[in-house]
Amino acid sequence: MDSRSRARARAQVSEAGAAEPPQRPRVLIGAAAVQGIEAAGVLLASVLAGVDAGSGQSYHTNSGIALTVIGIVTALALGCVAAGLARARSWSRTPALLTQLFTGIVSIYLIQASRYEWGVPGLVLAVAGFVTLLVPPSVRALAREPSPPAQPPPASQAKRRT
Repeated sequence: MDSRSRARARAQVSEAGAAEPPQRPRVLIGAAAVQGIEAAGVLLASVLAGVDAGSGQSYHTNSGIALTVIGIVTALALGCVAAGLARARSWSRTPALLTQLFTGIVSIYLIQASRYEWGVPGLVLAVAGFVTLLVPPSVRALAREPSPPAQPPPASQAKRRT
């Protein structure tokens, strides 16, 4: 193979690779949707806690206000994680998985307390979130690129250290 043929082959490979940007798996969009629904649920619960605190139905008004503020901040954080999932950002995988774990635990407590209207949907969302985050296309899309191995120091620097 002469140099022109090799150059053409390299150009064709680079053009083919540049023509199609990698697509996000649809299942990852589903994971982002689950995370967004959970964020909306936390925001709804926070607003309800705020209404209860404002109407005097909270155990302590101060704790009701604090729970409302913490809930709203949490809902915003969950929304950021959902946006990260939608953009296939690798940093979003761990907080999303932890959200599913926490949602599942809280949902089981709610079901045990006969609060089925909150517990059952929460448990369904937690299972759906785990499934959509752990299927192979999502794992590949959210995987970090392996870092190159560390280069050993040049021989001249290695001699100075000893």
